[in-house]
Amino acid sequence: MKKSLLPLTLGGLGIGTTEFVMMGMLPDIANDFHTSIPVAGHLISAYALGVVIGAPLLVAFTSSYPPKKILTVLMIIFTVFNACSAFAPNHYVLLFSRLLAGLPHGAFFGVGSVVATRLAEKGKQAQAISIMFAGLTIANLLTVPLGTYIGHHYSWRYTFGMIAVIGLLTLIFIQLWLPRLAPNNSGNIRSELTFFRKKQAWLIIGLTAIGTGGLFAWISYIAPLMTEVSKFAASSVPYVLVLAGLGMVVGNVIGGKLADKVSPVKACLILMITMAISLIVIFFVSQNQILSLVMTFITGGLSMAIGSPIQTLMINTAKGAEMLGAAATQAAFNIGNALGAFLGGLPIAWGLGFTSPEIVGVIMASTGALFALTLSRQKVKIVEEEVALAGE
Repeated sequence: MKKSLLPLTLGGLGIGTTEFVMMGMLPDIANDFHTSIPVAGHLISAYALGVVIGAPLLVAFTSSYPPKKILTVLMIIFTVFNACSAFAPNHYVLLFSRLLAGLPHGAFFGVGSVVATRLAEKGKQAQAISIMFAGLTIANLLTVPLGTYIGHHYSWRYTFGMIAVIGLLTLIFIQLWLPRLAPNNSGNIRSELTFFRKKQAWLIIGLTAIGTGGLFAWISYIAPLMTEVSKFAASSVPYVLVLAGLGMVVGNVIGGKLADKVSPVKACLILMITMAISLIVIFFVSQNQILSLVMTFITGGLSMAIGSPIQTLMINTAKGAEMLGAAATQAAFNIGNALGAFLGGLPIAWGLGFTSPEIVGVIMASTGALFALTLSRQKVKIVEEEVALAGE
């Protein structure tokens, strides 16, 4: 592993922690601010909104600068507003701090993905991106459970303080280990935005926003699935989430290697089909505790395996607008998060049970597979046209 990629991994650790730890701390924050759980849940939505707003805008307006400077500014924003979250005097200040803390999320992963590909050895671009996303997987395995424990037994403010320290360490290692790279393009925002006139851009965004939403339909309701269907004790749910996090660590590595071996678009197609099959299996075997745990590990792996192939696919497609394209996929991931959670919750509200979100997930993942298949066919067509022109 290249030392120059480690600052990206550390940044991913901090971002992954602040994104996912909120789910476990909601009751504690709601209790401190004397609000309901649904109202406290707006803190999750505010962060996701910040990601969707910040991902394309911050990259678009900073793309003329060297990547090292962009990543430094993004991590300063991240660190400052997570520190502000630790000292928030009321719900509304925390809500605003969470919105602003979400702004650099997608931009960091977008710029970081391009930096990773530029630092990677030839033919190992997706694996380099997976090293950055490894921070996100480690967060789900270690720092999210740790932050949840600290928030519950001591104070959620200490958890945000811990995240701010991770951000500060990331800033230090960006300065020490990340090489100075030239700006990725001319910085012409208008020319970069023309990429989004292409059908391929929207197919990748659709693949991300709808396809990955299938997994969020599953993981958003994993706690009641495990307690009400698999009949695990509520106290066992954190350990189940650690198992899912372990699957994410393994899946992230597999996804990067698969994308480099068979091409990013084929990897996306394979993983989306596998995801749909996995969710079908969960629907039928969740009453068996052992099989339920096995599928939690496998599906957790799939949830991260798709990340590197999608980012690599967008970077390869968005020539001249790589950072903006990669940031847009991060915004689309968060749209998938919101869509999966919302649509997955509808059949539960209709009384169809806690396995019903998996059916929604199958439909969304299958739709993502159709997007990937369309992209694959388009790329074959483009290659055939280029060969024909070369022959003339």
